[in-house]
Amino acid sequence: MIDCPRITIAGLGGDSGKTVLAVGLCNHFYKKGLKVVPFKKGPDYIDMAWLKEGARYPCFNIDLFLMNDRQLLQSFELNTRRADIAVIEGNRGVYDGMDEMGSVSTAEVAKLLKSPIILVIDSTKVTRTIAAIVLGCQRFDPEVDIKGVVINKIGTSRHEEIIRKSVERYCGIPVIGAIPRMKDVKFPGRHLGLVPPQEHFLAKEAVDKASEIVEKYVDIDMLISIAKTAPVLNNDFLTINVEHKVRDINIGVIRDSAFHFYYEENINSLKNSGANVIEFSALKDYLPDNLDALYIGGGFPETHAEVLSENVRLRESIKEAGEKGMPIYAECGGLMYLAEKLMWRGKWFPMVGLLPLSINVSDKPKGHGYTVIEVCEDNNFFRKNTILKGHEFHYSYVEQINNNIKIRFIFKVKKGSGIKENMDGISYKNILATYTHLHAMGYPEWVKGLMNMALWFRNYRKN
Repeated sequence: MIDCPRITIAGLGGDSGKTVLAVGLCNHFYKKGLKVVPFKKGPDYIDMAWLKEGARYPCFNIDLFLMNDRQLLQSFELNTRRADIAVIEGNRGVYDGMDEMGSVSTAEVAKLLKSPIILVIDSTKVTRTIAAIVLGCQRFDPEVDIKGVVINKIGTSRHEEIIRKSVERYCGIPVIGAIPRMKDVKFPGRHLGLVPPQEHFLAKEAVDKASEIVEKYVDIDMLISIAKTAPVLNNDFLTINVEHKVRDINIGVIRDSAFHFYYEENINSLKNSGANVIEFSALKDYLPDNLDALYIGGGFPETHAEVLSENVRLRESIKEAGEKGMPIYAECGGLMYLAEKLMWRGKWFPMVGLLPLSINVSDKPKGHGYTVIEVCEDNNFFRKNTILKGHEFHYSYVEQINNNIKIRFIFKVKKGSGIKENMDGISYKNILATYTHLHAMGYPEWVKGLMNMALWFRNYRKN
């Protein structure tokens, strides 16, 4: 049963101010002693990290492309137990989806969760027209529960007054916040989104500023009242049950400012399956003893290339372990780290060297968006002919594949870019490296594959 008060922060497009509002709300609730659980609609990792920073609690991704209705409801129910309030940040425009029907949009997620929506609208060079826009959003899909508006980038008190009166008169919903134009909100951009807080030395100041903005310019009591209008959702879906647990499996996870793109559900699913998840840093640590498998997520290894290359002991230990058969599952940044070398700002840096790849980084995206891949070759992680849905987000690309090591591509890319020529998923020994990120809620077999390989390697080492 879902009975947690909840609110969805949506906008008319990107850069509308959704993240500042959502992060500020999360931090305000945290400082008030509430257990706030943040969610991010879509496969975004960086917004997720900022929401986690604000809430001081893990953020969970919910997405109707990566998971079906039942799986999304399962995730929300599981992660909001004993929560005081949930804050859901949408992505892009509220009705923007994959097609003209708005499939997988923020609106569709909010409808499924029966979550009221607060629209954040940029008011630059516009007044009364905002009421027409809001009214259009209300009538576009009457099942979408738009309950309030936050006006962003207000110029003057008169500017605010006209918009406020127009929205409340013609749309029948309150303006619960009016945020003036500001220059000192320190959420800097990189590539297609924000710089992750792990790499932003003023992360705390940025979160504090977002919280200050919310407390000063948003009617939080009204927002909470709106969140409490969300109805109870009865249990017509199955709660996740772990079929069995395998004990004493040690899975290493590299987690630091270079590698931090992980869905929390992926880590939790390993733990729920009985794994001892051992986190360590590729920047400064050694390889933990007695690992049965290694999971390396995405991130920005290119901005840490020099420091990663200087940790020679770890690079050599991972290479030795991989050559001896230790299972390694690597996503995006992890793939880059397993390569022979990585180019950054005109200089080559040695990486682990398990995969015969030379990696370069472009100024433009090489892969960005949802992916659909078919498992086209036998391998140790996934059943052949399985169709997987995920996403990719990378500026890096494989500049050269050296022929000194025999590798196989096991994924055929139906949607997306992959590594080269519509292929992805490099397999070498018990290593699988891919640009596609998979979500454990949408594809629980990912967990089984990694756990089975870890169990095999544990037994192999003992014998």
